[in-house]
Amino acid sequence: MGNGFVRNNVNQFAIVYRFIDFLIIQVTLLAVGAAYSVDMSVHYHLLGLIGSTTYLLSAELFWLYRSWRSGTTKELIFYTALSWFVSFVVVLIYLFLTKTSEDYSRVVLSAWVTIAPLFLCTWRLGMRAFLYNIRSKGFNSRSVGIIGMNENAVELVKELRLNPHIGFRIGGVFDDRDVNRLTIPEGFTVQGNLQDAIAQVRAGKLDQIFITLPMTANRRIEQILHELGDTNAEVHFVPNFFMYNMVHSRLCNIGNMQTISVFDTPMRGAMMAIKRAEDILLASAILTVIAIPMLFIAIAIKLTSKGPVIFKQNRYGVDGKKIKVWKFRSMTVTEDGDNVTQATKGDTRVTKLGAFLRRTSLDELPQFFNVLQGTMSVVGPRPHAVAHNEMYRKTVKYYMLRHRIKPGITGWAQVNGWRGETDTVEKMQMRVQYDLEYIRNWSLWLDVKIVIFTFFKGFVGKNVY
Repeated sequence: MGNGFVRNNVNQFAIVYRFIDFLIIQVTLLAVGAAYSVDMSVHYHLLGLIGSTTYLLSAELFWLYRSWRSGTTKELIFYTALSWFVSFVVVLIYLFLTKTSEDYSRVVLSAWVTIAPLFLCTWRLGMRAFLYNIRSKGFNSRSVGIIGMNENAVELVKELRLNPHIGFRIGGVFDDRDVNRLTIPEGFTVQGNLQDAIAQVRAGKLDQIFITLPMTANRRIEQILHELGDTNAEVHFVPNFFMYNMVHSRLCNIGNMQTISVFDTPMRGAMMAIKRAEDILLASAILTVIAIPMLFIAIAIKLTSKGPVIFKQNRYGVDGKKIKVWKFRSMTVTEDGDNVTQATKGDTRVTKLGAFLRRTSLDELPQFFNVLQGTMSVVGPRPHAVAHNEMYRKTVKYYMLRHRIKPGITGWAQVNGWRGETDTVEKMQMRVQYDLEYIRNWSLWLDVKIVIFTFFKGFVGKNVY
């Protein structure tokens, strides 16, 4: 299974993956029907066709048929199961709208909805294990050339060596500078200059080129791209620290000119609809469970201190627009002006009940209504008081980029321990760092992970007063 074979048959493999998925969904339905001695009429075949077609469309939407060479197994299983869930929901909607549910065996449908995703996930896991095994042995691999001997190149080589199952072989590091000007770590060598790299690409010895040069070397990069443009190699940029601070960059068009939007949001088109659906489903389900506890908390607040039960405070929402965030009142005051003092340890403004509510994050439960309103998400960067925003935007680099998406009830920073009091700029910098990391890497799977982590370690914190 050589490299040329792999490169020239990517599309064929993608078609095979889709065909196998289609076959599994159809065959499992027929097999289940045969096991329960059910007459598989044309109605069942139609149901199987609806299920498999919807699954394939959902899988395309969630990029399930992309290359998973560098993806995680958990994500692969999650999006496989999610695609099947969407497919079965469509099947149920069809049965409801056509009023034909009585024509089908509930036992067969229940077995189908259980067994089909198990086979869909199992065959993918088996294929993934097979590919991992042969790639670790040097098969189904791609030879990689790296242009630029620097810190980025060293880190990239380390990652490639630590993950042989990905299937990238290091063909060499190349740099036009004199060896005496380079800092070459132990265990690293420079194979030659740019022309040597191009010669190896043309000879079929290198499949992909990774450019690790800094953005300041734009003229050199332009020259390299010009040279590589006459080859068939895949070319990748390895961003340096500056590039990593870009939030979801994407290509845009102004007439015939292309621009790069560097501070963009991942919430566009289908992704925005998926995120909104996730918020509505989660918020509705959670509110159903917490409705009675919230009633008791409201009564307790009213009986133990004077003032409103619900405290509404101005915060910045998506794109920096002001929103009203709801919270259970936990203090004797309801500050919402230009100067808002953060709660500190032993703060006399915090009521006894309020201290418990804040420590356990129960004071934030009313924000699920904000989610249903559409001003917040279940998962996202935590909203700060407007006064704090105005203060930190001047001292924390890229602070306002956290407002490229809706604020959330819980977030990546919170489950990583950065919640509660931010009495130093350094603490806020760490929180913003995690918020931007979340925006850059957003996915439905990441949201699910954060929700799960929140139940185990996100409700409480040593810096929450």
